[in-house]
Amino acid sequence: MKNIVLIGMPGAGKSTIGVILAKVLGLKFIDADLLIQEQEKCLLKDIIEKKGLQGFLEIENQVNSHIITEHSVIATGGSVIYGSQAMNHLREIGTVVYIKLSYETIKNRLGNIQQRGVVLKKGQDLKSLYEERCLLYERYAHIIVDSEGLGIEELMEKIVCVLSE
Repeated sequence: MKNIVLIGMPGAGKSTIGVILAKVLGLKFIDADLLIQEQEKCLLKDIIEKKGLQGFLEIENQVNSHIITEHSVIATGGSVIYGSQAMNHLREIGTVVYIKLSYETIKNRLGNIQQRGVVLKKGQDLKSLYEERCLLYERYAHIIVDSEGLGIEELMEKIVCVLSE
C-alpha cells in the first residue's frame, strides 16, 4: 500500500484520525507539523512569529517535499496546500485524502486560532481563509471525504472504505 496523505483545514481531525488509521491499517504515522517543529526546534506559532508567514510556508514546503516514507499515514498541516512542490511530491508518494468539513464546524472546533498556529494573512479572517483553501484542497486531493457529522470511528471506516474501492 502506498502512503495515505491527509489534508484539510486545521481542526478537521487529520492528526487524530491519522493515528487511528495507521493503527487499524498497520501503517506508520507521520505528523508533518511535528517534523517541522523538530527541524526548527520550536513550536509552529513561534516559527510564524520569528520568520513570518512566508518564512513558515517556505519551511513547510521544504519539509513536506522531502518526506521519504512507505506504508505510512501522513497528517499534514492545514497550509501545506500553499506549497506546490510539497503537494506534487505528496501526490506522487501517496493517495491524498481531503477531510472536508463545513465552515461552521471548523469555526466551532478551532476556538482560538492564534494558539493553534493557524496561518492567516494580514486582514484575513477564518471565513476567507476557509474559502481560499477549500479550492486548493479539492485541486490536490485524489479523494474527498465529507466528514460532516461523523465521529472518529465513522470517519475512519469511511476513509478505509473509499481507499479500498
